[in-house]
Amino acid sequence: MKVILFLAADLWMIFVGYRYGWRFIRQYGNYLLGLEWMVVATSGTNFLVWSLVSGSEDSPFYNLAYFFDAFSRSVGITLILVLGMMRVTHRYKPSVPVDVGLFALATVAGLFLRQFHGEDLDADRGAFAVATYYVAINLLTAAFLAYFAKRLWDAGLQQHAAWTALVTMAASVIAITYDFFPFSFDDADRTFFYTAALATWGTQGVVYFRAYRALDAHQGSTRDQPTQPTQPTRPTGAHS
Repeated sequence: MKVILFLAADLWMIFVGYRYGWRFIRQYGNYLLGLEWMVVATSGTNFLVWSLVSGSEDSPFYNLAYFFDAFSRSVGITLILVLGMMRVTHRYKPSVPVDVGLFALATVAGLFLRQFHGEDLDADRGAFAVATYYVAINLLTAAFLAYFAKRLWDAGLQQHAAWTALVTMAASVIAITYDFFPFSFDDADRTFFYTAALATWGTQGVVYFRAYRALDAHQGSTRDQPTQPTQPTRPTGAHS
């Protein structure tokens, strides 16, 4: 049963990443969020293939999994996510060179940071420092998403605000648990943890897309509202 739940969670994240990533690009021209969602989906696909085919640490899928993990945890679902969301919070639209530069930065970070992983963080100071960085940058991203949730709430989109806050808190718990607080009841492959993580990350993809769409639509309807003409002020002392 736990294996079925794990596979279902991974397939959920893959589906969400490709579907909503494409919608971010097609409907909003937001390549930062669209491509990052697809990176997450590709990461899930690689993880699925690795799990089904070999599960060996000697497999190239294993090394690729750590690259995708470092890519998104360091820059993708942090800096890229924030700048992508600023399209709807601040009407910030980065240029193509900025888009390309951000993904190049994430690629370099992924290639460099993938080596810093280990079960014993006390013995591996490099892995401890990188794990701490992942948690810190996640919490900074969560602070921005709290602001995003407030913008939704102030716009009268309370349901989207609540879901955004809940899924962000869940993702932060996953980020803290990831390296520092493994489940005591989990197996050697951390099946329960990865099931919870994949399900959470997939849900993030849906919730953030729908919240983005709702705030964008709200701002559009606000801009389209006709302004009321002002009545001319009658001069003091004028007679009918």
